[in-house]
Amino acid sequence: MASDELAYLRLMKLIRAFEGWVDRLFVEARIHGTTHLCTGQEAVPVGACAAIKSTDLASGSHRGHGLALAKGLSAGRLMAELLGRRDGYCQGKGGTQHVASLAHGFLGTNGITGGGIPIATGAALAAKLRRTGQVVLSFFGDGATNQGTFHESLNMAAIWRLPVVYVCENNLYAMSTPIREAAAVERLAVRAAAYGMPGETIDGNDVLEVREAVARAAERARSGGGPTLLECTTYRHHGHSKSDLREYRTREEEECWLALDPILRSERRLMGAGELTPEALEGLNAEVDAEIDAAVAFAEASPPLDQSLAAEGVYSD
Repeated sequence: MASDELAYLRLMKLIRAFEGWVDRLFVEARIHGTTHLCTGQEAVPVGACAAIKSTDLASGSHRGHGLALAKGLSAGRLMAELLGRRDGYCQGKGGTQHVASLAHGFLGTNGITGGGIPIATGAALAAKLRRTGQVVLSFFGDGATNQGTFHESLNMAAIWRLPVVYVCENNLYAMSTPIREAAAVERLAVRAAAYGMPGETIDGNDVLEVREAVARAAERARSGGGPTLLECTTYRHHGHSKSDLREYRTREEEECWLALDPILRSERRLMGAGELTPEALEGLNAEVDAEIDAAVAFAEASPPLDQSLAAEGVYSD
């Protein structure tokens, strides 16, 4: 298990380094539009994707770079997509909020709050009807649990016993609205009872706990037991987006959560088990930095999207 966690640690570091570059490129106006960083939440996608098969599917939210990398997308092509380059997974058309790769079973990020939930539910229905044996992971934030799409999708999935695991990344805030002011229940996982499915709240900053919980839920789904709602408690280190100054959060609260950083937690556990030395950690950091630097170089060397191809792959007008 320790060796597995070392691989998870590397991937979490890769995601964080990727997001660091996204932050920098956005400030330099080399990434346009907006961007939503998942820094601090890396253990959720890494642990969840470690628990499923490569042939399984996943849909994400607007904060989905980490999920894309955890699902196997390359950092270079993902960065090219964010920069609007032709070598991106969607030829630069999707950008940060609408990038997908069906070859990796990644059904995409989504700029609409809760927009990916019905997509995942539909994919689970297709998997059941086709008898593919696939499981679908649906990632969304706490704010999405108050959307109609959340309730409609969970109700349908429960009725039809669809092979889907709903993964709520509860980072305590829907933009600037605290979840305590938007939901009367203390734990969002209890909402699962209304649909007759299991619900569980787990520590979303512990990659091993996430992996084990998703593995149980995925096995239940794959064996015909139906859906599960998992609430993963976590915390984003940055604001909702680049324009968010986080004035609704106290610095004391942020310091408390920074102490629970998922990367630091895995580092401490691995060092305590004798599976990681300071020298090996330094080498791992250098390796990750080199990979991300190469990814950025690849993306910047990629040509911009040819305007003549703008309508290619568009299925409606």
